[in-house]
Amino acid sequence: MKPIWWMAGGSVCTWVMVTALAGGRSWQESLLGMIGPLIMASVTWILAERTHMRSPERLTSLLIKAFGAKVVFFGVYVIAMLGMLSLRPVPFVVSFTGYFIALHLMEALLLRRLLAADMRTS
Repeated sequence: MKPIWWMAGGSVCTWVMVTALAGGRSWQESLLGMIGPLIMASVTWILAERTHMRSPERLTSLLIKAFGAKVVFFGVYVIAMLGMLSLRPVPFVVSFTGYFIALHLMEALLLRRLLAADMRTS
C-alpha cells in the first residue's frame, strides 16, 4: 500500500506545482489529466501486489487482463473528458500523457522490484 501513497503524493505535488506555474489557468485540465492515470495505476498495483502474494503464477495473466481494461478505460476516459466536459485539449492531453508515462514507469519499477525479491529468495 505504501507505493500507492507515493504515487498519489507525487502526483498531487506535481499537480500543485504545475497549477502554480501555469498561474491557475489550467488547474482543472491538469487535475483531470492526473486522476485517470492515477486511479488505474493504483488499482493495477493493488491487484498485482495481492495476486503476487496469493498466487504468483497468476500475475502475468492478471497484468494482461489489466492491460485490456486500461485500453478500454482510457479510451472512454479521454473521450468523456474532451467530449462531454469540453476541457481545453492541449493542457489536458499534456497532463494526461505526462502522468500516464510517469505512473506506468513507476508501476514497471515496482513490479521489477517485486519480482527481483522473488529471484533473491529462490
